[in-house]
Amino acid sequence: MKNILFIMLLISSLNVCAQQFAYKPLNPAFGGDTFNYNWLLSSASAQDKLTAPRSEADQRSELEQFGDNLNRQVLSQISRTLLQQQIEGIGNFDQEGTFTYGTLAVEVFESEEGLVINILDTSTGEQTQVVVPNQ
Repeated sequence: MKNILFIMLLISSLNVCAQQFAYKPLNPAFGGDTFNYNWLLSSASAQDKLTAPRSEADQRSELEQFGDNLNRQVLSQISRTLLQQQIEGIGNFDQEGTFTYGTLAVEVFESEEGLVINILDTSTGEQTQVVVPNQ
């Protein structure tokens, strides 16, 4: 009986096939197919239960937003007026020369590139240059 069982087991094992296992990652960051990126991102987004905190601007009422906007416009108008007064105090930028306004030293001259305005803050040593190209 044991011989018959052994022979049947031997015959049935002849039909067994084997293959090699090959691992291919899904994530494109680890060598997977790049077309999987969108699927992985949407899958992760769908599973994400956390929500970003709302910004302070979203939590304000329309009345508060209107007041802030009005405040910004008034401050902008004041700064424009002050800037215009400062420019008039410096002089006319059509004339070449050096002008001083407080701690700012402004040098205006014509070059091949156009009208060059060098501005130097004498208190900090910071300097900037504005070039208005020729037309």
